[in-house]
Amino acid sequence: MQQAEERRVDDAIAQDEVAIRVRGLRNSFGDQVVHEKLDLDVRKGEILGVVGGSGTGKSVLMRSIIGLQMPDAGDVCVFGESMVGRLDDEALAVRKRWGVLFQGGALFSTLTVAENVEVPIREYYPNIGPQLRDEIAAYKIRMTGLPAEAGPKYPAELSGGMRKRAGLARALALDPDLLFLDEPTAGLDPIGAAAFDDQTRKLQQTLGLTVFLITHDLDTLYSICDRVAVLADKKVIAVGTIEELLALDHPWIQEYFNGPRGRAATAAVEREKNKAASTSPEGRR
Repeated sequence: MQQAEERRVDDAIAQDEVAIRVRGLRNSFGDQVVHEKLDLDVRKGEILGVVGGSGTGKSVLMRSIIGLQMPDAGDVCVFGESMVGRLDDEALAVRKRWGVLFQGGALFSTLTVAENVEVPIREYYPNIGPQLRDEIAAYKIRMTGLPAEAGPKYPAELSGGMRKRAGLARALALDPDLLFLDEPTAGLDPIGAAAFDDQTRKLQQTLGLTVFLITHDLDTLYSICDRVAVLADKKVIAVGTIEELLALDHPWIQEYFNGPRGRAATAAVEREKNKAASTSPEGRR
């Protein structure tokens, strides 16, 4: 039965160009309505950045998609499967296909990095033996740019950037098709944040991932996101490239992307483009 479900998900992934489809989503906490009639499509194979002011429910949206938040109304489909109101075992074939990096890494402090990476393997594939689990964990750790000696260390022994990468290694443990990243560069210095962005893009291209990325970091949006979804007024008010968003006259969008930090990010992107052009064979002629 489970194998049939997994084959069905395989077919959906291969055929559907939309990895995540959200329709009419409503979330509230008491009298506070966070989302109302929210719609969003995440295309397969893209890095979608999700932005919005404080309190717009970016993390709540992610939690609704992965089943940690039960919406009041609406539907969430992942790879063609409705996820709302389904028990964990009913949606197991889909849940295996995503990995999640929560804010701060959310590592288990009493487990080593390698043991943290092995947690989803133990949960979803209990028949895999210890030796193979260790090999998979070591491979995922190296894949995210961590040195091999990070495996036996505990989270408290790592820097903030290394903890983020350890959390990313755990998110990649099951070879997911879909990756959720919640503020992955928050708290990192500019060099560490740029390195994490670069690693994310390389992994997305190498593994063919679809990435749902919540961030406030304008450098991240400009450098690696294919499109950006803007949350405001309790819904997604716009989705598109940064150039397309800049053409809109919504006050929050203009303030966010045309403010001092937005202008600095734009200038940095232009400098990188000019640098790349000057070092290309055509640019040297």
